[in-house]
Amino acid sequence: MTAFSTAHAALTTLASEGGEHTDTHPSISPFMTGGAALVILFLLLWITTRFNRDR
Repeated sequence: MTAFSTAHAALTTLASEGGEHTDTHPSISPFMTGGAALVILFLLLWITTRFNRDR
């Protein structure tokens, strides 16, 4: 067996043992995540511009 076939066999075994993933909680909205990231980035931009008033 080559290293490639050994790795392939190991990964195939690991993938088949895990089974299907089922969520037990509602997922986080991507719009809420993106909106929160945008607000945080704007806040960091505002803080940065307050500290660089002399330029």
